[in-house]
Amino acid sequence: MKWSLRLGSIVGINVYMHWTFLLLIGWIFFSHLAQGHNVAMATRGAAFIMAIFGCVVLHELGHALAARRYGIRTRDITLLPIGGVARLERMPEKPKQELVVALAGPAVNVVIAAILFVVLAVLGTLGNLLSLEFVGGSFLVNLMSVNVLLVVFNMLPAFPMDGGRVLRALLATRMDYRRATGIAASVGQGMAILFALAGLFVFKNPFLLFIALFVFLGAASEAETVGVQQTLRGQSVRDAMLTRFRTLAAEATLDDAVRELLAGSQQDFPVMSGDALVGILMRNDLVKAIAEGGRQALVKSAMRQNCAVVEASDPLRAAFDKIRRGECSTVPVLQEGRLVGLLTLENVGELVMVNEASSQFEGRT
Repeated sequence: MKWSLRLGSIVGINVYMHWTFLLLIGWIFFSHLAQGHNVAMATRGAAFIMAIFGCVVLHELGHALAARRYGIRTRDITLLPIGGVARLERMPEKPKQELVVALAGPAVNVVIAAILFVVLAVLGTLGNLLSLEFVGGSFLVNLMSVNVLLVVFNMLPAFPMDGGRVLRALLATRMDYRRATGIAASVGQGMAILFALAGLFVFKNPFLLFIALFVFLGAASEAETVGVQQTLRGQSVRDAMLTRFRTLAAEATLDDAVRELLAGSQQDFPVMSGDALVGILMRNDLVKAIAEGGRQALVKSAMRQNCAVVEASDPLRAAFDKIRRGECSTVPVLQEGRLVGLLTLENVGELVMVNEASSQFEGRT
C-alpha cells in the first residue's frame, strides 16, 4: 500500500504502517496533554493504542496463517487508523475453508483475552474488571476488554468484518455462492443503516456514522466483486482481450507516442524491441515524462517493466484478479511468447455486461 512504512516481517509476511497511523498516535498523545494529563500519562495512552494495534496485527496474522493452510499467500499486513488489513491473494472458494479463515482472526483475540484474564487472576487484580477506565485504569484490564470488543465488533454479520464472511460461508453451504454473498451484503447494509441511525439519534456519535459508511460501502463492494468473479467463471483471457491495438518501439520518441495517443482511443501501449515485449507505456507516465524530459525523450525511458503478463488461455477470473492487485491497468496477453492482445479492466467490464444481458435474455425465454 502506498505511503506505508515497512515495520518488518512475521513468518515471511511483511508488516506495514500507513503514515496516517502516526497521526493517530500523535492525536492520542496531545489529546491527553490537552486534558491536563502529564507527559507520562500521555505516553501511556499512546503506548496503549500501540498495544491495541499489536493485537490487531496478531488478529490479521491469524487470518494469514489459516489461509496459508489452503495454499493462499498473504501479500502483506498494513496498519491503518481504523484497524488492520491482511491482503490475501484470494479468498477460499470452499465455504468451510472461508469459515476457518474468517474465524481465525477473532479466535486470536479470544486467546489474547483469555491469557490476560489468567495473568490478572494470578496478579490478584480481577476485581478491577468492575471498574473499567480507559484513561488511567489498569493497562492489562483495558487491553483485555478491547480484545473482547474486537471479537464482538468483528463478528457482526456485515462485510467487510469477519462476521459477514462467516455468514456468507454458512449460507454458501446451502445455496449458490453469489446468492449467499448478496444476502450477506444486504444484511451488512441493513446493519450499516442501524449504525447510522444510532449515531445520529441515540449516541450522537459521528464515529458510528463513519463505521456505517465503511460497512455499507464494504458490503456493496464485496457483492459487486463476487458478482463479477462468478460471471467470469469458465471464461479465458482470449474471450475478453483487445485484439486491435497499436504498439510502440522502445527507441521511438515520446512525440511518436503522443501522435498514437491522439490518433485513437488507446491509452496504454505495449513497447516492443523487435518482436519481444519489453514494457508498457501508460498514458499518465507519458504525460509525466513529457513534463520532465520533453517530447524527444525515448519511450523506453518512460515505460513500465513491472506490469503483469497473462497468457491467452489463462482463466479470465484469475487474470482479472491479477489486474486488480497490480499497478498496471493494461496487461499484455501472450500466446507462445508472442503478443496477441491487451487486457484491461474496461474490457472485462464490457464482457460482464454482455454476459449479464445474455443471462437476462435466457431467463425470459
